[in-house]
Amino acid sequence: MHDVIILGAGGAGLFCAATAGQMGVRALVIDHNQQPGQKILISGGGRCNFTNIGAVPDRYLSENRHFARSALSRYTPADFIDLVRRYNIAFHEKTLGQLFCDGSAKQIVAMLMDECAAGAVDFAFGTAITDVSHADGLFTVTTTCGVFTAPNLVLATGGPAIPKLGATGFAYQVAKQFGLKIIPPRPALVPFTLPQTENLFRELAGVAAEVVAKAGKAAFREAALFTHKGLSGPAMLQVSSYWRHGEAIAVDFLPDAPADWLISAKRQRPKAGLKSVLGSALPERLATALADTLGLPGDMASQKDANLAAAMQRLKGWAFRPDGTEGFAKAEVTAGGIDTAGLSSRTMSANHIEGLFAIGEAVDVTGWLGGYNFQWAWASGHAAGLGIAERVHK
Repeated sequence: MHDVIILGAGGAGLFCAATAGQMGVRALVIDHNQQPGQKILISGGGRCNFTNIGAVPDRYLSENRHFARSALSRYTPADFIDLVRRYNIAFHEKTLGQLFCDGSAKQIVAMLMDECAAGAVDFAFGTAITDVSHADGLFTVTTTCGVFTAPNLVLATGGPAIPKLGATGFAYQVAKQFGLKIIPPRPALVPFTLPQTENLFRELAGVAAEVVAKAGKAAFREAALFTHKGLSGPAMLQVSSYWRHGEAIAVDFLPDAPADWLISAKRQRPKAGLKSVLGSALPERLATALADTLGLPGDMASQKDANLAAAMQRLKGWAFRPDGTEGFAKAEVTAGGIDTAGLSSRTMSANHIEGLFAIGEAVDVTGWLGGYNFQWAWASGHAAGLGIAERVHK
């Protein structure tokens, strides 16, 4: 018999298993995939954006915005970087604190598996789970490869984002079965779709520009990309986590320009047209589309200051009203999930059923784009691993 059964061999599950195993816990990891770390392998274009130097609690969304603080403070980006260095995995900072492997994401998976081997962790890959139950202090997991029991169970199967990798809402089903509540899951870090009536983006597919995108109180300055379906790029993925259906997104196309920029341009370039002025700061196709939509024909000298001020106000807060997103199929992560109100922030254990733990993306903690969600996987997995060892050895 094992001390703990961990459902899911993603980043959180593997790190939990390695942490607990190296503290003398007999751990079994079960996953329906044939290979571990499927999301790790495809992340960062195959180079795995494995953490972010700036992974602090206020860059995570949750119904309880303080929940992630404990785990993140006890296992930091510096801690994971030290582990990566111990394995001589070369890495680099891309932008905004994002760390990537110089080589391949396979190196991170191999490192995690080596860490599990150091803890004598057992694995059951390619194994479907048909039933999970709890009685007399033991969890029983019935699978296509047999029946396993343990006094501790970890839900680490993530959320339904990226179903092509086999992602499902399985963790939610088990959590509900054991009385944990679920914050309704929704796609996060996902491109927006725009209605057919939104003409601006139609001819702009493939055009990118640095903008400030806002949804609610959240604002991100990064690249936005027009697609044939709507809006994507890092700025849009970031605000998608904060967006709610029916709300508008505001886009500042000229984040470095002051409010009187067009009026100043009128003085400096009176014979230029609006299209030409905008073209000095934006990609040509975008400048043309925006100028055509604003509808100020003629040269700058012929424009009233009030009209230029109004045009500038629109350019610095251009409203798009998405009709949705591209859904879980294109979402990098899932927002929502197992309600943190039912969990200990120190150990990730369920408050009302001894031995049950939930970690990683399955939990209602969602990070920004750029390595934050992997850091939550490591931190929550580490917290649970310590909590399990504590229970096993008490």
